[in-house]
Amino acid sequence: MLDQSTRVAILRLHEEGHGARAIARALGISRGAVRRVLAAGTAEVPEMVRAEAAEPYREQIMELFTRCKGNLVRVHEEIVAAGAKLSYPALTAYCRRHGIGHAPPEPVGQYDFEPGEESQHDTSPHDVILADQKRRAQTASMALCYSRMLFFQIYPRFTRFECKVFLTEAALYFEGSCRRWMIDNTHVVVLSGTGADMVPVPEMAAVAARFGSVFAAHEKGDANRSAHVERSFDHIENNFLAGRQFTDWAHLNREARAWCDKVNAAQKRHLHASPRELFAKERAHLVPLPAFVPEVYQLHERIVDSEGYVNVHRNRYSAPWRLISRRVEVRETKDHIHIYDGPRCVAVHERVVDPTDARITLPEHRPPRGAKVFARDAASLEERELLQVGPEVAAYVAWLKKRGRSLRVLRRLLAMVRDYPREPLLAAVRVAVHFGLDDMDRFESLVLRRIAGDFFPLPPEDALDERGAADDEPGGEDPPEDDDTPGPEDDDDR
Repeated sequence: MLDQSTRVAILRLHEEGHGARAIARALGISRGAVRRVLAAGTAEVPEMVRAEAAEPYREQIMELFTRCKGNLVRVHEEIVAAGAKLSYPALTAYCRRHGIGHAPPEPVGQYDFEPGEESQHDTSPHDVILADQKRRAQTASMALCYSRMLFFQIYPRFTRFECKVFLTEAALYFEGSCRRWMIDNTHVVVLSGTGADMVPVPEMAAVAARFGSVFAAHEKGDANRSAHVERSFDHIENNFLAGRQFTDWAHLNREARAWCDKVNAAQKRHLHASPRELFAKERAHLVPLPAFVPEVYQLHERIVDSEGYVNVHRNRYSAPWRLISRRVEVRETKDHIHIYDGPRCVAVHERVVDPTDARITLPEHRPPRGAKVFARDAASLEERELLQVGPEVAAYVAWLKKRGRSLRVLRRLLAMVRDYPREPLLAAVRVAVHFGLDDMDRFESLVLRRIAGDFFPLPPEDALDERGAADDEPGGEDPPEDDDTPGPEDDDDR
């Protein structure tokens, strides 16, 4: 079929007085084609009308398309089973020409970005070879929209903690941050809404604010809005991961960082420069890093178990044996596990990334073989606080240690020192030292008996009995009762 430009030439030559034979010879076409164009009298190319093999089955196709939920494979199976002589390519071509299940393509847009205006962040699953095993991992990537600088890391999972770690490392890699971070409505960042109505999670918004940025999300289905970072995943899978094996996650991410340096320094034909060269201009427009960038950590509260370990993601890390049964704070960073006793860091471990039920033990966290458990109490915080109360309490503590009582007894005594009035407690200490009392339950009974009249109103007859009992003991103190306070004869029994 002749195209429109040839038809225009035929009509023009005919208007100039040339015959059909001369026109055919000049254009290299047949005289019949020239005569058909002259008979039509127009340069418009006529539509070709052909009989379509699927047209007789249009109603049936429309019905099956709805019933089969738009699956053309099932539509073809059903229509062939009903006796239709129709190939699958003919069916799909018919549906495509008539818009059945196919929306007409829309032209993509062009996005222009100023230096430092926007960076795009996204994640994608990939398979990696780690320690000779195929693992499913999550690749987190960030690209600067102006210079196309790329940074990515790979994690076994991608939670909010890994997201904060990655964003912090990306800002450190670029030595600054763009004013807007574009994301794809990921639940790790989004609290509610989508697109322009997206509201980020407060802790994620705080990370962005730390680097002078804000999160923004593109509209659903508008993947072209984050095309710069989306395009990098194909390059990572078919270049970086192709044929490479890694020993562990740290080795993998070190190689990823080195690969980013190599790719960012390579010349790009569509940019007519390398991303590193364009970054030299963009760097001055980035939001500078804050004076101090704290290390990202995830906070856990744990109780040191009877074996002296804390559990984090199925891996057990040793703690100083003095902290057994104590509540501690565990800070999980990208590479380490920090154990805090109050404000003090008492242990640092290398973090095991995979949940492998591993035990990580430091030798200094175990007592020397043959050492008595109570030997460390001379430097314990509990004892130092008790020694500051007074000489009577200090003498009682020394006697308890001589008797071999555990740290739990000292903690119980310290709790009573903090909770109860000082004078009734010191009186109970004198009685306990005199009679050799080391049972904290009975000791607390002595203290409570002495403060009962001050804090709890008693009936008049009970008050008289208390005063009468007080007159019998020198110094106005209550004598210990036989059923609660042991006498000297009880020492042999113990």
